[in-house]
Amino acid sequence: MANYRAIYSVGNSLITWLKNSYPAQQISGNGPFEFKLVSSGELAGTDDSNDGLYLYLYRVTVNEHLRNAKLPGHPIGSRPPMSLDLHYLLISWADTAEIEHVVMGWAMEQIYNNPVLDISALTPDALWDPGDVIQLIPAELPTEDLMRVWDALQPAYRLSASYIARVLRVGGRAATDRPVATARTTYEEIRP
Repeated sequence: MANYRAIYSVGNSLITWLKNSYPAQQISGNGPFEFKLVSSGELAGTDDSNDGLYLYLYRVTVNEHLRNAKLPGHPIGSRPPMSLDLHYLLISWADTAEIEHVVMGWAMEQIYNNPVLDISALTPDALWDPGDVIQLIPAELPTEDLMRVWDALQPAYRLSASYIARVLRVGGRAATDRPVATARTTYEEIRP
């Protein structure tokens, strides 16, 4: 089970993994190719001249199947971890259709061939447990929903594919770990 930095860690790990496996000598463009995990503000401010592969987290949901599931061996009296699904857009941005399409095809093939991020691929800042794994699956995002995301972002539509990173387990701690804030009981002496 990871800590609160896990959401950032998954996106950062995925884009770093893609950057490190990118065959720059086989795919060439007019300038440097950027790999970046972007926020909504960064995506809106991205210059059209920056060729790149961008990863944008547009939604976080609680996993409906593991909402309250306890892990085997989890201590009695502790809260189950929060199980999250992270919804990403993988965005290819280039000056030419060839580069944009080739980079998108390459990135999708990499994720298809390596659909699991384990502790060896995840950044350590989230304090991952040795058994933590994140599965990357293509998402079925209806065209209308995709257009709503792009309309909200302000830049013109760019070639993108949607993915879900699941199941991210965050938190879950023993009930005794909570600090005492107030006393809820009082004692009074009863005399016959």
